[in-house]
Amino acid sequence: MHTTTAPSDGSGAVTTAGLTPARDEPLLDGVAIAVLAHAPGTDPRWTLGELPGGLRVLEVRADGAPVEIRFSVPLGDAAGYWHPQGGWRRTLLADWEGRSRVSLVDGHAAGCLYDHTGATLLTFAAADPVPEATLRFGVSEENDTHVVHLHLPASPRAHRILLVPRSPSVARAMRALRAWFAAATPLPPAPEEARTPVYSTWYAFNQDVDAAAVETQAALASGLGCGALILDDGWQELGHGRGYAGCGDWEPDRAKFPDFAGHVARVRAHGLSYLAWVAPLLLGPQAACHGRLAEYAPAPATVPGAHVLDPRRPEVREHVVGLCVRLVRAHGLDGLKLDFLDQAMVYAGDGAGDVGRAMVTLLAQLRAALESVRPGVLLELRQPYTGPGMAPFGNMLRSFDCPADATANRVRTLDTALLAVGGAVHSDMLLWSADAPVTTVARQLIGALHSVPQISVRLDRVPAAHREAIGFWLGRWRQHRELLLDGEVEPGRPDELYPLVRAGSGEHCLLSVHGDRVVPLDLSAYRHFHVVNGSDRDRVMVEVLGAGGRVRGVVHGPDGRIMDDPPTYLPEGARSLAVPRGGMASLTITEGPR
Repeated sequence: MHTTTAPSDGSGAVTTAGLTPARDEPLLDGVAIAVLAHAPGTDPRWTLGELPGGLRVLEVRADGAPVEIRFSVPLGDAAGYWHPQGGWRRTLLADWEGRSRVSLVDGHAAGCLYDHTGATLLTFAAADPVPEATLRFGVSEENDTHVVHLHLPASPRAHRILLVPRSPSVARAMRALRAWFAAATPLPPAPEEARTPVYSTWYAFNQDVDAAAVETQAALASGLGCGALILDDGWQELGHGRGYAGCGDWEPDRAKFPDFAGHVARVRAHGLSYLAWVAPLLLGPQAACHGRLAEYAPAPATVPGAHVLDPRRPEVREHVVGLCVRLVRAHGLDGLKLDFLDQAMVYAGDGAGDVGRAMVTLLAQLRAALESVRPGVLLELRQPYTGPGMAPFGNMLRSFDCPADATANRVRTLDTALLAVGGAVHSDMLLWSADAPVTTVARQLIGALHSVPQISVRLDRVPAAHREAIGFWLGRWRQHRELLLDGEVEPGRPDELYPLVRAGSGEHCLLSVHGDRVVPLDLSAYRHFHVVNGSDRDRVMVEVLGAGGRVRGVVHGPDGRIMDDPPTYLPEGARSLAVPRGGMASLTITEGPR
């Protein structure tokens, strides 16, 4: 294949049309490709092969030079572009503003362009999730195309890019990618303890925690259906002030936790696994170890008060592994919440070594050392370091902070799940005020329904009706856990923020609706339907497909109370179901097309 040699893309061109020209060649499904090597005299080459399951693999060789891969797609009916760092910007950007830098601990070199039907136009992911890479993407106004320019570092081996042929939906295309990554990185299933609802102290207490208060919450959380507790920031010495100037020593605050190991044992006696929060790469000037470690933390963090330990230094890796093992061993912990690992990206691109490769070394050493102390150790990782490259290192993959925002929790958990491999996706902690109506409580829980829910309110201070709603929804979540976590999930278009989510497996289908959408009930495909009303209406509009049928069912309100008059027959076509907001209808087809 003919390609082009070009100087590094440092021209400052405003749009991609102003970059060094390169001859496009057909690649797949109307996508064109151009490959450039950013070194004089280099002759890059590419080939396209087929993998099991229908995926394609693009292999690019550039003789050890940095390489740029350009994809170009006719705009057609394009509606949006999803990528792991997209956040709320998931429609079409102009190519003069679409930029991202990715690494093992900050996103993944992946993306999906899709049209207004939800069908994909381009789906790709780098097979190697570790190296630092940069991407430029968006609509080329000059060429009426959507472009993605992927810049990869020099490598002695071929760069491999996975491509998914056109697919009916983003979720289906991503399932193909996840299947490849799962096969390429064989892992044991996530432990049972990682797939159970969590009580977290963060939003409930922030840093104002102590042993007695946490033990009170633990007893109540266990009774409501939680199986794990995470003690967040504030347990450690100098853990106050909402900054990170005291980070580094990771010793319990004796005023708050005079017998930390005894406290952990008392919480575990309630049947809860116990994890503690730690930010092992942060180093603050108030820490006792600051003088010893400061030379290994030259760059300031993007969070207030701290510097970042450079994971490329062996002294840093030894320090991080030692402190985490000490915490688990000394206090009888079941695991750790590893926060702010993405802060390592402050060293990206500085010429002193690849951050992602250093983090692989660090995390592999850490996981092995912790497993030797606590087999089956629980390790929570947080968006944006929840991609397939992190699969060997963590088994609880939490979505990014969104306090009290049920919509953000739904969107971020589903985004995380699109590329998550191995671990269980967790919601951000659920927060609401004690004077909120019970429908608000249900809405928060419904927003986290397609992930492992984490709760963070003071359970002894909320009304009994709130605890009833928590108990009901956690009970329903446990009942349908395999369907929600392991079933085939179809959330629809990313730019629409997933207002109607379907999870299907075998004869069961759970549909959660979060707006005024018509919910399809295909009686020829499933026998059991669970319709969850996350909207602001006291009814759900459904469309019965596959001929009508007789049903038996039950309708629950937001606190679990059984409502009157469930339907007994569903005729084909559209109709309204009386399901209160924050409630759900469970229907079984007793006579019909199946």
